[in-house]
Amino acid sequence: MNEPNAEYDNTWKEAIGDYFESFLEFFFPQVHALIDWSQPPQSLDKELQQITAAADSGLRLVDKLFQVWRHGNEPTWILIHIEIQSQEESNFAKRMYMYNYRAFDLYERPVVSLAVLGDEQSKWRPSFFGYTLGGCEVSLKFPIVKLLDYLTQWQDLEQNNNPFAIIAMAHLKTKATTGKPREREEWKWSLVRGLYDRGYDRENIIKLFQVIDRMMALPEELQQSFEQKLTTYEEERKMPLLSRMEERGLERGLERGLERGLERGLERGLQQTQQILRASIINILQIRFQTLSPELIAAINRLEDISELQRLLMVAVTITSVTDFGELLQENR
Repeated sequence: MNEPNAEYDNTWKEAIGDYFESFLEFFFPQVHALIDWSQPPQSLDKELQQITAAADSGLRLVDKLFQVWRHGNEPTWILIHIEIQSQEESNFAKRMYMYNYRAFDLYERPVVSLAVLGDEQSKWRPSFFGYTLGGCEVSLKFPIVKLLDYLTQWQDLEQNNNPFAIIAMAHLKTKATTGKPREREEWKWSLVRGLYDRGYDRENIIKLFQVIDRMMALPEELQQSFEQKLTTYEEERKMPLLSRMEERGLERGLERGLERGLERGLERGLQQTQQILRASIINILQIRFQTLSPELIAAINRLEDISELQRLLMVAVTITSVTDFGELLQENR
């Protein structure tokens, strides 16, 4: 039974983007307390790219950069490093220092660097880089979180409704079940079922389900078994949700459409794929929000770019309102 690779990097990156305040509240409460949350944080992707390009050090470990406001209306940057290697990395602290000083050098903003260590080496806890020479001293001390430490706090994680309690559990059990796909399927089912018992609303159940589903990758046979369990569970609870199974169904439909398109000619296949994508977006929005305006349907049906249609298909799964979706279409014109 071939086991697919677990997806850590992008899963963590997307979760931090969706739940930034919850991330700091759970892992770094001291930093969370510094921030005026009445002013929404701003993600700084372009600035992040400049920092990592200017401090070219090989592997890219910086995943997220935010601008926040401290109490007193002072802007500060939060630089988050995600390290999920399964073995010790000797240059990690050095890279933390390099990204921190390059961020300050390029933009002259106070920078808080944070690290989440998701590896399996219990003694590896880099939190400092520095050197002294000729009376000159340079150093950076940075806060870290070691996910392995939460193994001894499992009961607390089960009772904590912060989204990162679930994400930490999924990460730890994904690591622990490497090479044990049937055990992973059992833990995946347990964690997903627990989403319903924590009192999350529909949107958060969907988002956290997607995190668990991507991270805890299963062989196709076990994934199908897992999906059948979830379908039955939702039917019993009379609580159907737009979940990964429906996404997978759409993906299969797109694949079939593309195959038919190739058989009938490239141009016709492109048109068919566009039609499938447009119809899928409209169907998802109608399932989630019941009614769509004729103007919005017309705007969707005018879209032709395949990559944009694919992106909007995924957005339709998690966006919070049909109004937000319409505004997104206007912004991208």
